[in-house]
Amino acid sequence: MKAIICEKFGPPENLKFGELPNPLPDNDQVLVKVEACGINFPDILIIQNKYQFKPELPFSPGGEVVGEVIGLGEKVENLKLGDSVLAICGWGGLAEQVAVDSNRVFKLQDRLDKKLAAATLYNYGTSFHALKDRGKLKEGETLLVLGASGGVGLAAVELGKIMGAKVIAAASTNEKLQLCRDRGADDTINYEQEDLKQKIKDLTNDKGVDIVFDPVGGKYTEPALRGIAWKGRYLIVGFSNGEIPKIPMNLPLLKGCEIVGVFWGRFSNMEPEQNFTNILQLQSWLLEGKIKGPRIQEYSLSNASSALEALLDRKKFNKGVVMI
Repeated sequence: MKAIICEKFGPPENLKFGELPNPLPDNDQVLVKVEACGINFPDILIIQNKYQFKPELPFSPGGEVVGEVIGLGEKVENLKLGDSVLAICGWGGLAEQVAVDSNRVFKLQDRLDKKLAAATLYNYGTSFHALKDRGKLKEGETLLVLGASGGVGLAAVELGKIMGAKVIAAASTNEKLQLCRDRGADDTINYEQEDLKQKIKDLTNDKGVDIVFDPVGGKYTEPALRGIAWKGRYLIVGFSNGEIPKIPMNLPLLKGCEIVGVFWGRFSNMEPEQNFTNILQLQSWLLEGKIKGPRIQEYSLSNASSALEALLDRKKFNKGVVMI
């Protein structure tokens, strides 16, 4: 089968377009004919050997796919041949076929656009799990989103509004903040030009924010934590900044707050039934038009490395989707 191949760890330009053997599903796996693969930040990390999961070389990246079921393991009972599905494969999606554990494959609801589904599952699944399951976001609370113009950040802005929060979006440029306002952000902070802690106090009348959603890390973590309200929840989603921050542990003591880890990949494995419920809710919101989803840029499989390179360019805001 045709695939994008990572033969050695490194940047996207190292990837090759070539042939890999067709995968064979295990007893509890589903074989999916891939129609579209969403491009996400973990794809960048995994080809550089910087992600939590480390596949053996050679492999194909791509962790979010939409396609058709063309093969079933003997133990699979919840799906059938011909089903249109969403699948969280971790890697292997930038190929014509991929074998995926059945508890990470979800039947696609009728009328849901496949390209939009491929662009939405990973980011919105992560952000919804963070806000709903880990942050316990309540209607009327105030949510601060760092890195708010990125994939999971923009999803958190949009989902936060759907869930009834007041949303403060923080990003590094005014152009990025306008994108957040277009997705419903109530207030914005340019943390390259404004004092993040002071601005949080100004926007909340010194109360602080109830939840911080942080996929960035680095130098923004401590001032955001200092701006959290009493009994707030600080959601650690990732470190796109590249720096894992050192947190002064007196701060959660003084704030009476929680620092909560968000690892959607493991959650989807450990709690598949709850994850299934979340994915159904996201699909319903997409069909109802409550979720707009990202702006999409299409790529061919042979040009998939360009989609990964575009993701590294933080001035480009379109979500890359590779059509197979």
